[in-house]
Amino acid sequence: MTTDVLQSKLDHLPAQPGVYLFKNARGDILYIGKAAVLAHRVRSYFQRSGDHNPKTALLVDQVADLETIVTRSELEALILESNLIKRHRPRFNVVLRDDKQYPYLRLPIKEDFPRFSIVRRVQKDGALYYGPYTPAGALRETLKIIKRAFPLATCKIDIDGTAERACIEFEIKRCMAPCTGNQTKEDYHKIVKQVRQFLEGRDRELLDDLRAQMEAAAEREEFEEAARLRDRLLKIQRTLEKQRITQIASVDQDVIGLARRGAAVDLQLLFVRGGLLIGRKDFYWPTGANTPDEELVVSTIEQFYNKDGQPPKELLIPCPLPEAALFETWLSEKKGDTVRIVAPERGTKHQLVQLAEENALAALVEHLRDEETDRQATAELKRLLRLEEIPNRIEGFDISNILGDQSVGSMVVWEQGEMKKSDYRKFRIKTVQGANDFASIQEVVMRRYGQAEELPQPDLILIDGGLGQLAAAIDGLRQVGLSRLPIIGLAKARGDKEERIFLPGRKNPIILHPTSPATHLVQRIRDEAHRFAVKYHRTLRSKALTSSKLDQVIGIGEITRKRLLEQFGSAEAVTQASDEELREAGLASKTVEALRQAAKES
Repeated sequence: MTTDVLQSKLDHLPAQPGVYLFKNARGDILYIGKAAVLAHRVRSYFQRSGDHNPKTALLVDQVADLETIVTRSELEALILESNLIKRHRPRFNVVLRDDKQYPYLRLPIKEDFPRFSIVRRVQKDGALYYGPYTPAGALRETLKIIKRAFPLATCKIDIDGTAERACIEFEIKRCMAPCTGNQTKEDYHKIVKQVRQFLEGRDRELLDDLRAQMEAAAEREEFEEAARLRDRLLKIQRTLEKQRITQIASVDQDVIGLARRGAAVDLQLLFVRGGLLIGRKDFYWPTGANTPDEELVVSTIEQFYNKDGQPPKELLIPCPLPEAALFETWLSEKKGDTVRIVAPERGTKHQLVQLAEENALAALVEHLRDEETDRQATAELKRLLRLEEIPNRIEGFDISNILGDQSVGSMVVWEQGEMKKSDYRKFRIKTVQGANDFASIQEVVMRRYGQAEELPQPDLILIDGGLGQLAAAIDGLRQVGLSRLPIIGLAKARGDKEERIFLPGRKNPIILHPTSPATHLVQRIRDEAHRFAVKYHRTLRSKALTSSKLDQVIGIGEITRKRLLEQFGSAEAVTQASDEELREAGLASKTVEALRQAAKES
């Protein structure tokens, strides 16, 4: 039933394109949508004859207010809707739980000697971008293939042909040493062309070019060059036989597939570039039964491509979309080239959608199995620890330092089956001198729970350590008035394989069975806290080392420091380089003297 305020707004809706926001009585945003004509779309929700699915019926029942934003076109409404969903993450929208920037391979083809680099943002700078690669292992594998088959430079030095000697990459035939003048710019770009043919799926063109070059070298009686080309040809042929999943036209494609089981839904997004499957992204909704396939596909397209990623030439989807033309226009503008959205019903493209659906089903089964394991683990923890409630949020803490140097603490969060990285926190120890893990863990616990931070309190706190660390953490909780929070320590006795849980006020620990779900869960959280702490500690140590050797030298600014580290590999290597090498790297004589003095004093 609509209120007078809501009914008044429904009676005066604009007949223009735009975005609408449904709100509850508290003013919380429940749902964000777009419309070609706001008046028609919004009123359709409140018509008594409306045939709503259960999810929409529940939404309408909670709407107490609405807001509209008029745009100049339906395309502008689409873009605004995507941005608002990303910002507000409303309860009734399908929200992708993913904010990552995906890695791309960048090839600056306008340079004399272009080299690949890994970037997470596609820019209109004249370079070529290949990707996205996800998971990261797909990127490493692609780079490994390229390095093995195509002898491009991988160093970061300025290539001008004047280097005195080549590096080890030339000795093992993985670079032709353009740095020494051994390879011309023209010959180098021939290899760049071959790499492009490989990454863009132009296999026949690539193999024909290599055969022609090999035969031409043999006719000139340049048998060593002919043999090198023959070996490259064989490596590429073997790679193509293993890697290609389709031999249709070399069009970059993203492929969406859906799978359902009970209330759970999984969507797989496959990235096919030149016939090569370079990665996939998994999106899972445990309670998506009432959300139609079309809404899931639309939400995925809107939110995934709203980032800085580059859309493909062709997007294959499992169901037709009434607004396909609108999305094609948006994606084409974003890419700077024509993008097509296709819902294939037969042929090779349909087989790719089926492949995505098979991947979605396999991932869905794995998600459901993991959820059942987590349910068993939390139920077992509740029983073992005699908790009042099943722990749905567990926060894990660890300390990392080397003899007290750059001591840091970490907090990681496990919540309802997954690590919630947006709630992770890292702490640089402020009040403790030297290697005192007990005092450090007390400081970290007090800082986490003593501050007015908008994070929910955990159902269980896990400390990496035994009775000593646990006692220090308990004292920290007592000092901030939260001594009733459930807390445990997790450690192994020296020489034993079994994990032990230490409880407040209890001398003897609980020995966990190595194969139990509870053991695997607490180990996972403890190991993640350790990884996060060690990573932060290493970052601080690296910064301290760099600062002590380079940042204090007058004449070495941020750009010069970065260039020196890229050229020599480390701050230590910079200080050990000869005066001549430093001057060749662009340092003035006075700067070299200042660097020597700083190295003596550090």
